[in-house]
Amino acid sequence: MTSLKTLLAATLLASCAVASAADMGTAPITLISPFPPGGGTDTLTRMIGSAIAQDTGWNIVVENKPGAGGNLALDATARAKPDGHTLVMAQTDNIVLNPWLYNKLSYDTFKDFKPVGLVASSPSVFVVVPESPYKTLDDVVKAAKARPGQVSLGIPGIGGSGDLIGHLWRKAAGMELMHVPYRGWSQAFPDLASGRIDLYTGSVASLLPQIRGGKVRALAVVADERSPALPDVPTFAESGFKTINQTIWWGLMAPGKTPDDVIATLNQALNASQAKPDVVKKLEESGYSVMTGTPADLGKRHRADHDIFGKVVQEAGIPKQ
Repeated sequence: MTSLKTLLAATLLASCAVASAADMGTAPITLISPFPPGGGTDTLTRMIGSAIAQDTGWNIVVENKPGAGGNLALDATARAKPDGHTLVMAQTDNIVLNPWLYNKLSYDTFKDFKPVGLVASSPSVFVVVPESPYKTLDDVVKAAKARPGQVSLGIPGIGGSGDLIGHLWRKAAGMELMHVPYRGWSQAFPDLASGRIDLYTGSVASLLPQIRGGKVRALAVVADERSPALPDVPTFAESGFKTINQTIWWGLMAPGKTPDDVIATLNQALNASQAKPDVVKKLEESGYSVMTGTPADLGKRHRADHDIFGKVVQEAGIPKQ
């Protein structure tokens, strides 16, 4: 009797999974990108959306909702029907940091979202122009200690991951750096090239074309391991800063009340697409490292980084907007 009950339970679970998978194909799935077309997050979103669609036959439509540091995209997802047909490509610089950077949010970063799975990571990379006298992180530290507050670091926005990693580095090295905020690389590059700023930081995915093209030289990446796209560039840990290893990550999130069986179906589809060698190759060539796992793995990473970066924001005295 016990074996019969077990068999029936297993059959029921399998039927639920099949039903969920079938339901996912009954209508288009909107995958929201929090940034404009053509950027790193948009490229990643489209690569993953296309890979899942090819595997499952689902109709996945990428919709760009840029604005307010990703808050518009997150708000749209939080308000969407929780049936698995609306997802967002969340990342460190919005779902983790925005609760610490904005006075009022229309969503709760934990209650209004349910993790589907980790997608990829891309380390922050610190770069200088090719002719810069700084060959290593140690060179920068020595110069900053000799001229407190005069060595300048370009950052893509106040309170972003680059800004906060800069604060972590300053604290770990016991030095002063002048942070200079920019809207992005296109605005910062003329100042870096002319010597108005000494170095700049962004994700490997965003700066890889400039590094490969010889416009800048990479000093170090912020990660546990070297980036597959930059195997010759050391990590901060290798350079003596073992506690600075917080990579920028991207993960799929669904509305908070999405049923667990639908989340499981989505996670299975995501992980299957990430296991394909051609997908891994595309991501690594674009400066990303594949991250896989369960919804719980993404949930733990979300919570842990929320707490870590929250302390950094408070210690740095970054005011809320």
